[in-house]
Amino acid sequence: MKKITTTLALIGLASAALASVQETYVETSATSNVIDTNSIATVLGGGASVIYSNGPVFNSSGTGIGGDDESLLENVALGMTALGFAHADTQSFRVADDFEVTGGSWDIESIDFYAYQTGATASTITGVNLRIWDGVPGDSGSNVVFGDDTTNRMSSTGYSGVLRVVDGSSGADNNRQIAVSNVAVGVTLLPGTYWLDWQSSGSSGSGPWAPPLSILGQTTTGNGLQSADSGVTYTPLTDAGTATLQGLPFVMYGTLPPPPVVPTLSFYGLLLMGLIALLFGRRYIRQ
Repeated sequence: MKKITTTLALIGLASAALASVQETYVETSATSNVIDTNSIATVLGGGASVIYSNGPVFNSSGTGIGGDDESLLENVALGMTALGFAHADTQSFRVADDFEVTGGSWDIESIDFYAYQTGATASTITGVNLRIWDGVPGDSGSNVVFGDDTTNRMSSTGYSGVLRVVDGSSGADNNRQIAVSNVAVGVTLLPGTYWLDWQSSGSSGSGPWAPPLSILGQTTTGNGLQSADSGVTYTPLTDAGTATLQGLPFVMYGTLPPPPVVPTLSFYGLLLMGLIALLFGRRYIRQ
């Protein structure tokens, strides 16, 4: 029995308040709605290789209705309440998270983002815009190195095969079917720390909501951010029930730099080394 509400979670931290707009779970006498699960749509980066994943979108494999995976909100186990975070373009919300480019430049072709609209029976995501920053979004000195806050870059969308479910309703609720949307990028980034901020639109009345990273037994999963003023300012992404910081799942596709070349000896190189060893060996014997 539960009630789902949209909450402006105000969490005191030192002298400042952190605010996260989220769909939250609270116990009431209401009953949940169960909707038929649709077939899973395979949405990958156009055949490109996965070069980075920011973390798991689900934490319970095959336990959902129809054998789907579940992203369990651990309300019973840990007291968490945030089902998903607002990032709708119609309401000026954005979300953000960081990643690090290592080992040489990365060619990023596309990125998968995750979102749901409560009660939808298929992906209702109609667009995603994104920006890549060379620092924390909105901070002085941070610059947008790719993208903008208006262009719809979504190339495909579909059901991810993952259900967002409260742990007490595992296997009995598929009211939040998480969609995965592939977004075209096409940028090369040098080594360093970057931030993504993005925003989704949808055809249903709820959200869209961005599900946080799901890691069993962990209340803190990352250092995501949320903006309520179209990306001008950002506050930490926090779960209202536990006041802990949350990260967001996304997957990057593209090309990594080739591995370093390790020199190998040819037959003639080995022969030369043998002759040198033989020469020094004879000198040593004469002495």
